[in-house]
Amino acid sequence: MTLKTTDIDKPAIDGITIDCVIFSFNKESLEVLLVQHAQGESVGQWGLLGGWLKKEESADDAAQRILHELTGLENIYLEQLKAFTDPKRVIERRVVTIGYYTLVNREDYNIEASLSVREAKWYKINEIPNLIFDHNEILDFSLLQLRNRVRQAPIGFNLLPEKFTLLQLMHLYEEILGIELDKSNFRRKILHMKLLVALDEKQQDVSHRAAKLYKFDDEIYKKLTEKGFNFEF
Repeated sequence: MTLKTTDIDKPAIDGITIDCVIFSFNKESLEVLLVQHAQGESVGQWGLLGGWLKKEESADDAAQRILHELTGLENIYLEQLKAFTDPKRVIERRVVTIGYYTLVNREDYNIEASLSVREAKWYKINEIPNLIFDHNEILDFSLLQLRNRVRQAPIGFNLLPEKFTLLQLMHLYEEILGIELDKSNFRRKILHMKLLVALDEKQQDVSHRAAKLYKFDDEIYKKLTEKGFNFEF
């Protein structure tokens, strides 16, 4: 069989999309932002925030644009996951998506309505519904990536308030890693890293015994972000 030039040149992919997993931390719960689609074949269904890659865009630029359109945030750190290429991921179309994930402080953004998004809602990581296409798979993969990264760099620590307790920091680790940590062992290891600065302050307006507050040492934080560490429990 001889292939025609038109057959050889015909692209195998109809389109490329970008899908973003947006994590946040609310009190003691790791959450992800999901959107209810307002148009297309997935109208009325829940999924990750996403959109088409435009011809003039790089994948990174498209991810920043899509995130900005919903949240108003600019120049946010986004980490690329991988391309999801299952031919059957979208029915009747050949669509490849490039996944990204990011971590945001919920107080730093305002969700804006758009033509493609009917509603946006935070879901606890253990209460995720069935999502469109392969979005559950993308979310699971991003969570594994986040769990690996948090053991190697202080990624996600910006989800905490500027001043926080050791218990709040431990809860953040527990939620990301999906495990229960020993309080004394965690305290010993995290303080040994010299990453925290103890403040001469305690919690205010709490019903229990007020705990000591800490903040990050900016210089050590930057160093560990660049060089990494091995934080085993």
